[in-house]
Amino acid sequence: MSQNPPPVSTRRWWTLVTVALAQLMVVLDSTVVNIALPSAQADLGFSNADRQWIVTAYSLAFGSLLLFGGRLSDLIGRKRAFIIGLIGFAGASALGGAAGSFGMLVGARALQGAFGALLAPTALAVLTTTFTIPKERARAFGIFGAIAGAGGAVGLLLGGFLTEQFDWRWNLYINVVIAIVAIIGATIFVNSVARSGPRPKLDVPGTILVSGALFSLVYGFSNAETDGWDSPQSWGLLAASGVLLIAFVLWQRRAAHPLLPLSIVLDRNRGASYSSILIAGAGMFGIFLFVTYYLQTTLKFSPIQTGLGFLPMIVMLVIAAQLSTNIFVPRFGPKVMVPIGMTIAAIGMVYLTHLGVTANYATDVLPALMILGTGMGSIMPAAIQTATLGVDRHFAGVASAMVNTSQQVGGSIGTALLNTLAATAATDYIASHLPPTPSVAAEAAVHSYATAYWWGAAFFVFGAILSALLYRRRGDGASLGNPGGTAGAAADAPEPTEPVIAH
Repeated sequence: MSQNPPPVSTRRWWTLVTVALAQLMVVLDSTVVNIALPSAQADLGFSNADRQWIVTAYSLAFGSLLLFGGRLSDLIGRKRAFIIGLIGFAGASALGGAAGSFGMLVGARALQGAFGALLAPTALAVLTTTFTIPKERARAFGIFGAIAGAGGAVGLLLGGFLTEQFDWRWNLYINVVIAIVAIIGATIFVNSVARSGPRPKLDVPGTILVSGALFSLVYGFSNAETDGWDSPQSWGLLAASGVLLIAFVLWQRRAAHPLLPLSIVLDRNRGASYSSILIAGAGMFGIFLFVTYYLQTTLKFSPIQTGLGFLPMIVMLVIAAQLSTNIFVPRFGPKVMVPIGMTIAAIGMVYLTHLGVTANYATDVLPALMILGTGMGSIMPAAIQTATLGVDRHFAGVASAMVNTSQQVGGSIGTALLNTLAATAATDYIASHLPPTPSVAAEAAVHSYATAYWWGAAFFVFGAILSALLYRRRGDGASLGNPGGTAGAAADAPEPTEPVIAH
């Protein structure tokens, strides 16, 4: 006689564990490979100019296919899409780990990005449709938001350990291990449900337009990072992105089966959330990239020491995320918590600007990282939870994809702008402190990092003002205490009070 299935509530929390593993795998992969790059370059013998493609190939495929991946999960069923995404991501990771040439590694990274574009929005959509009771939803999104914010720092820690103790290839192989556990969890705990009503069609023109727009946008900013802002190719790609985005919006207004119903992004609360995630993604880039450079090149930390250096930030982020979602967001709402989180993060960035060529980690770096962790832990859970609130579950996948798209585009913008501003600051510093001795070069590097931190702080200040203006007051339309609220969203339908088992 077969055993009774576990209670529904227990299944929901095991579903969260499964989704969290998948999300961690996707998020940490954006930084874990960065640590492995020098070793991979020495092993495979590719040039410094080619090195960027290990990162760019992933971000191009991931960023351009996110909305398509999210909508595909709505159409074929979330459990099926989730498992396909896990298997594909694991297979691409194994291919990259076994790569014997630069071309094979770049191809594997592009495949990772493509399957990640299916996996990331599907994971969030499973969470959105599984947790509909406000209190449980808050706890689940607190955990998910913490992972979304801390995954990059976890990647630095894991990447340093794997590279030093094993081999750079294990930065890719580790995904196979995580994916196997997640596949088993998805098979057991994520249920399929029969679709009611006719199966909607895929918006092929909309998919082509938005994928081309996002590809051009990410590629344009990546190209500006390497070739500079005076590159005609960079501006041509960004202009093409703008034209394609306008065409996409116009098409969505008349499409019978739109890829992204405009009501999803035009709702004030969701629009504020997507904007906040984009701005936080751009600002966070300055933390991971430039603090990593500072710790390793200026303070001479090893990769493992660098990863451990970020650990207190992760701890504070997790604590702040849990306090925010369980206590503060239900009481004050995102209109209060997101601007407060942005302000705290801005303070942390300003704190980093005082770092010099010599510094004490405990007194100079640690407090700033803890402040930043607190800020991000206040922003991400509230913003992610609100970004998918009140959306018709038939569009949960594409609404979730907008979360990942916002974070990806923000990261791309942050990469290009902050790197360009930092490089310009370093060049100007050396030009005004001739001759360019090693000590002047070291000072120039620190000065360039400080410039990036100031601009990162400016991003967060802008995010605080924008989110304070855009988010509705509590009780005005959809709120976190009213998961069925759909003010301003014609395509949204009230969610049931009982949990919906995800596709």
